[in-house]
Amino acid sequence: MEGVRVPALGSEVTSVKVKGKWYPIGVAVDAVSGLVVCVEGLEGEDAQSLKEWLQPVAEAVGAELLVTDDADAFKQVADDLGLSHQVCKSHVQRNTEQLVEELRSPAKEDRDGSLRAIGVAPEQAVADLDRLKKLARERQPEQEKELETMLERYLGASPPREGEKASVAYRIRLLLLDRWNLWGRLTRIGDGRGEMVNR
Repeated sequence: MEGVRVPALGSEVTSVKVKGKWYPIGVAVDAVSGLVVCVEGLEGEDAQSLKEWLQPVAEAVGAELLVTDDADAFKQVADDLGLSHQVCKSHVQRNTEQLVEELRSPAKEDRDGSLRAIGVAPEQAVADLDRLKKLARERQPEQEKELETMLERYLGASPPREGEKASVAYRIRLLLLDRWNLWGRLTRIGDGRGEMVNR
């Protein structure tokens, strides 16, 4: 790979089974062309193991942007290495759509009364969930403010006490908070010349 420049480095961890035991494998690719840059056995999937693997790879290819799934360990690695970070849109979109579908019916019924307790009508909650699904597809930087406004509606939802299940309102709060925190990493892409732009 000497001389190869990869401004946008894609990274994924998978596993292989050897003699009945699973081992983590790191795969790094050019996020634009798909060219495989590195395949390596890893000590683990924690941030330190990922950093020890990715740091020399990123330095060798001149990476400026790291593209990964939304695992917290990868976020920490990108920050530690001073790289811009783009979370894989398909992971987030798929997860968002799944969670929205799980929450839609409980929100519509509001059986636990948690939505009304914070002054949010069930119809509003369903509309917010549907809108979140659309935002996750569009992923525009300027939509962050809209997402923040939606989140503010649910900030009064209390976390569950020990032994209790999380309320519908609190689960919506957590979903919106997670996507709002992720937004900057979800809307950052490479422009193909190594320059970072938001889209």
